[in-house]
Amino acid sequence: MSQRRSATRQKLYEAAVILIAEKGFSATTVDEIAERAQVAKGTVYYNFASKTELFEGLLKHGTGLLTDSLRQAAEGRAPLEGVDAMIRAGLVFIAAYPSFAQLFVAETWRTNRAWHESLRMMRDSAVAVVAGVLDEAVRDDLLAEDLDTQLIASALFGMVLVVALDWLAFQPERSLDDVHAALVRLVHGRITPA
Repeated sequence: MSQRRSATRQKLYEAAVILIAEKGFSATTVDEIAERAQVAKGTVYYNFASKTELFEGLLKHGTGLLTDSLRQAAEGRAPLEGVDAMIRAGLVFIAAYPSFAQLFVAETWRTNRAWHESLRMMRDSAVAVVAGVLDEAVRDDLLAEDLDTQLIASALFGMVLVVALDWLAFQPERSLDDVHAALVRLVHGRITPA
């Protein structure tokens, strides 16, 4: 794909995610997406066959960025440090793309959508990055050998998404460092008195 076409798609994704997060998928029109992206309506259809294809591409693009940021955060770190770094990376990503995170969470529970299976596979790829680091921690005897790493990875992934959205919507005065420290403390089981 050409650099120009990639840049156009990025503009369309940015416009679509904001509109769909504000109004919902059904209420958002292709005309509105084109207007927000400052492109002609034909440009939308040149890049995507339909609004549904645009939305599915948006979900894939955003989830890919999140998955890459999680992978990069853990790379070259000891497993438990990698988990902490992935928590921070998730918070940073969601702070940078709050509309995408809202959309992702909302669409996760809508099982009647055309893109639900694609979304599940995208979510699974992000969760697999977390599970891989947890598996490494189990192999290194840093975590219990009977730990269900897939379920724990899903829990961590969901926790970061929901806590980050709560932080941005209801507690924006908190710093990223404060939110990260609280989640790391929770993950490491340090919430009860010594």
